[in-house]
Parts: sequence; structure tokens; C-alpha cells
Amino acid sequence: MNTNPVVNQKQKSETGAFPLTNPIAWLTRKNALPHLALIAYLLVTLYPLVWLAISSFKTQREITVDPWGLPSALHWENYAEAWKAAKVSTYFFNSFYISVLTCLVILAVGSLAAFAISRMRFPRASTAVYQLFLLGLVVPGGVLLIPLYRLIQQMHLIDNHLSLILINATFALPVTIFILVAFMKSIPRELEEAAIIDGLGAAGLFFKIILPVTMPALVTVFILNFINTWNEFIMAMLMLSKESLRTLPVGMSVFKDAFQTNYSLLAAAIMFSVVPVTIVYFFLQRKIIEGVTAGSVKG
Repeated sequence: MNTNPVVNQKQKSETGAFPLTNPIAWLTRKNALPHLALIAYLLVTLYPLVWLAISSFKTQREITVDPWGLPSALHWENYAEAWKAAKVSTYFFNSFYISVLTCLVILAVGSLAAFAISRMRFPRASTAVYQLFLLGLVVPGGVLLIPLYRLIQQMHLIDNHLSLILINATFALPVTIFILVAFMKSIPRELEEAAIIDGLGAAGLFFKIILPVTMPALVTVFILNFINTWNEFIMAMLMLSKESLRTLPVGMSVFKDAFQTNYSLLAAAIMFSVVPVTIVYFFLQRKIIEGVTAGSVKG
């Protein structure tokens, strides 16, 4: 066993454990280029968020004179003024409860449909239904704008948050069912058979066995759909014209037109839209990856 610290240091440097002590050797490694590309991508992605956060604490004069510099002091009043002046609080609440209700509808319908497709014993019918749902993945949403608007108008749901909930849930069901079916198919049949022997029916099997086991995929579906619904703009702008019903992305576009010369308030208002989904993704990104890949790994 080699206990020479000089030799050990040299070996670790050659294997890349200490890249800073020998950067030339590290750069010549095969995986150096992908790492550098990822670092560059990270910087390009994070820079706008960092600049936006810094600008939200500046005064209007500081942004005009030195847009790239740091603020002389943290002006928290920008957030308070944006929250009140632009009715960001109303838009924020609208986006939040629309996103939550939409995700609950998606989970309820998607989990039941995935259970029927993956666990019920009617192979031909389940395959046809599954393929019908997957057709929604290839239909672009833009071609449905006019038919959807006419349909919602006939249902008298224009300027009603229910229209957004139904539309967003419908568009999200194909990918939701795709993820849940892949996960539920990986659940061993022995677990299901043991539950049936214990006297559980279809409802008991679904609520007591399948749903708890599928929880990682359900969390993943909830997070992804929450982020998508929170950021949705076109349908919200098309279906909601009343100011009190607007979601946060639509409200931010109006705020930009009304306060386009007050960049400090504009930056603070945009932060209200960006921060929630950023926090959700940052802390739960591992859950998203686990939920998406669990079905393929177990299968």
C-alpha cells in the first residue's frame, strides 16, 4: 500500500479529484467539454434571474444610470408598491388557486384513467383508449384556439375561471396518463392479487394499494402541471377579459404596458411570478426525475 503523500497527491490530480491543482490535465479529460458546456449553460440560464432579482431592489435612477451594478440599498418598498399598485395580489391568488384546482382535477381523472388502462383486464379496449389519449400529445394547441373559444362561449364560461381549469386539465391529461400508466404497469401483479384475496374490490385496490404506491409519480405529475398551469398565458388572455379575473402572467403583461418606464416596479412584479415556480422546481427537482424514470427503472 502506497502511503507516500506526494505520490497520492499526484495520483489524485491525474484522476481528476483535484482539478484546480492541475487544470490543464483536467481539461484534457474526455468529460471536461460536457462539464464546461453545462457550466456555460448554467451561467446563461441563471444570469437573467440574478439580474432581475438585483434590479428589483434598485431605484428607478439606479437602473437607468447603472443597469449592471449592485443597488446602494435594498429597496423592499418596490415589492410592496408592486403588490398593491398593480394588483399583483389579486393576480397571484387567481393563478394559485387555478393551478391547484387544475392539478387536482388532473390527478383525479388521470389516476383513474391510468388505473383502468394499466390494471383492468380488457386488453383491446384499454389499448385503444390509451392510444386515443396519446393522440393529444401530437395535437398542437394553437389549432384549437378558435374551436375552444366557440365551445367555451356556448357553455357561457367566458370570464370564468372554470374555463381555464377545464382547458388546462384537458391539455395536460395525455402526458399525465402516459407517466401514470408507465408507473402503474411496473407495480407487481402479486401485490394486486394479494389484495384481492384479502377481499378488496376495485375501489379498495385503487385507493389502498395503487395510489400509495404511485405517490412518486403523482407528485411528479402535480409539480409539472402546476408549473405549466402557473405559466400558461394564451388561454388565460383569450378566456379572461375582466381585470379581477386575470392570472399573474396576463396581469404582468398589462403591468408592463402601464408601468413600462418604472423598471424597478416591473422587476419586482415579475419576481412574484418567477419565484414560486423556481422554488417549487429547485426543491422538488429530484422528485420530478424520480417520478418520470421510476416506471422505466422498475419495469
